[in-house]
This record gives sequence, structure tokens and C-alpha cells, in this order.
Amino acid sequence: MKVIETERLLLRPLTANDANDANDVFEWVSDPVVNTYMPYNLYTSVKDAETWISSIKGDNHVFAFVLKKENKVIGSGSICFQSDSNAYELGYNLNKNYWNKGYTSEASLAMIQWAYEELGVRDFVANHANANVASAKILLKCGFKFSHYGQYSKYDGSETFDASYYFMHKE
Repeated sequence: MKVIETERLLLRPLTANDANDANDVFEWVSDPVVNTYMPYNLYTSVKDAETWISSIKGDNHVFAFVLKKENKVIGSGSICFQSDSNAYELGYNLNKNYWNKGYTSEASLAMIQWAYEELGVRDFVANHANANVASAKILLKCGFKFSHYGQYSKYDGSETFDASYYFMHKE
């Protein structure tokens, strides 16, 4: 997977060998505010972050969002094939210290363009908890269209969220 450069970010693979990645990732995967609507439970140690990074498979196309001016991983995103929709799902998460600065939109647009050009992806899907208005704005800014309402749950079943689902087709 190649490195993608945007105006303010480098999008590169998350690397299990880089301890800084795990420490940076832990900053947001352990934050209850950041993870309010995420399907996974809070991470309790840097080791949890290292384990997750080590488990990433290449076909999931997981990118670290590296802020160029700080050389810091401030978030991550992915483009993963979903067989149930026969489309690639866009996902993202960002350290709350960098919210409301346009980084997630910038990274998402770059990941979509990369998937379109490098993988030939034409159909994309995404979803968010209805209460997560910021995520709705990101998806609309990226060109997604509302598809339908539904629900999703945390992986352990501890919480279920009412959700909005989106679709985008690129010619």
C-alpha cells in the first residue's frame, strides 16, 4: 500500500514495528469520548493497540493519518470490502484533539480517490450513529448519499445504536 499525501496529512499503513504508532493510537482508542459510537470496547493498554495494529490484514487497507507538521498519528481510516453490500466500506476515527479541523474529510476524500484509482472501486458504503452529527457531515462532504436507517451494535453486544447508512457510486 502506497503512502498518500494530502495538504496536511500523510496516509500510510499502520506499522506494528513502530512503538510511536501504538502510543499515538492508544490516545484515541482509550478515550471514551472518541469511542462513544465505535463498535469496539475501549482499549486499556498500549499493548491492546499493538495487538490491533499487528492484526491488520492488507486487504483491509487501514491507513494511519499522520499530521505532517507534527509527524504524529492523529487518526486512522480504512477501506474494507463488505460482501453483504458488494461495496467497500469507509471507516475512520480521530483523536479528539484534532476534531473540527477538516482532517477526517481530507483523509477520507484521499482514501476514496486512492481506492477508485488503485483498486478500481466504484461503490462505497458508510454508516454512523444518528447522534454522531459530525460523521454525517463528513460523509456528505465526501459525496455520500443517504440510503436508509438501521442499527448496529458494539461487537460485544453491550450497546446498540440507531444508525444512518450511506452509499456512493463513482463513475
